[in-house]
Amino acid sequence: MSMARPPEQPPVRQDTSEDTSEDTSEDTSSLWDMKQDTLLARTLFFLSCLSPSAGVLSPACLQLRPDTSQFFMYDRVSLSCEDPTNSSRWTVRRRTSEGGVRPCSSGWGSSGGGSTCSIGNLYPSDSGLYWCESAGGARSSSVNITVTDRSVILESPTLPVSEGVSLSLRCRDRDTLSHVHVSNFFKDDVLIGSSSSGEMSIHSVSRSDEGLYKCSLSGGDESLSSWVSVHASRPASSSCPPAAFNPASVLRLMSHLLVGTPYLLATILLGIIHRDRRRAARTPAERRSSNDVIMDVLA
Repeated sequence: MSMARPPEQPPVRQDTSEDTSEDTSEDTSSLWDMKQDTLLARTLFFLSCLSPSAGVLSPACLQLRPDTSQFFMYDRVSLSCEDPTNSSRWTVRRRTSEGGVRPCSSGWGSSGGGSTCSIGNLYPSDSGLYWCESAGGARSSSVNITVTDRSVILESPTLPVSEGVSLSLRCRDRDTLSHVHVSNFFKDDVLIGSSSSGEMSIHSVSRSDEGLYKCSLSGGDESLSSWVSVHASRPASSSCPPAAFNPASVLRLMSHLLVGTPYLLATILLGIIHRDRRRAARTPAERRSSNDVIMDVLA
């Protein structure tokens, strides 16, 4: 006696719509993550352009010893980069009409450890602009050094003088063994005082004392003119003057802002869109689970 075969059950069809939805959601999420990472990298690059190493601001300053911008031939000068944070990362550089732009010890001067440089015998070819520069391209304010063959020079501060302090000027004669001269001091070609000692002090300087200074001897010899700057008072712990207004730095900062702001806004916008798409791509089960959690919390 043969037994009847039970009817075959049709294969159960699995619903893959949820898996397909999850795969599509993951692909979309990955694509948005890539776009967001790209814009984030561009935004970080934009922010790095605003750092001090990009040349917008510099905490260092160049100190000269002796502190003057005018020198006789064969004089000696020592230059050092002063930075309250890290002086070793700076190098003394110069630009002259004959040698172009060169760091210390590359055909001129001798380096004493990277941030210092000395010139034993100055010549007119050493006249030019000197400054401190870091490996990242940040630069300090420049100092104009003049080596002259005149018989008289004016010794005046190379860095800006703080308001309220005394400004010392000295009229130096090449022939120190000559008879005593009367030194006349001028500001913007106007006589401001005379001295038989060759020195003059202006007490408690203000911004009105800023200008071009020179001196002359009673015999008729005259020095070159040097610019003296006066800035607001700085903290006693800082050897560098406050940063001066630099139009080039401001323009550079504005250009970085114009270029980088769209990337920053696009990154924020993509983050918001990406968040909304992830919410919209959740399955009904995930939404119900989320609502259940909310109801449990409220209960």
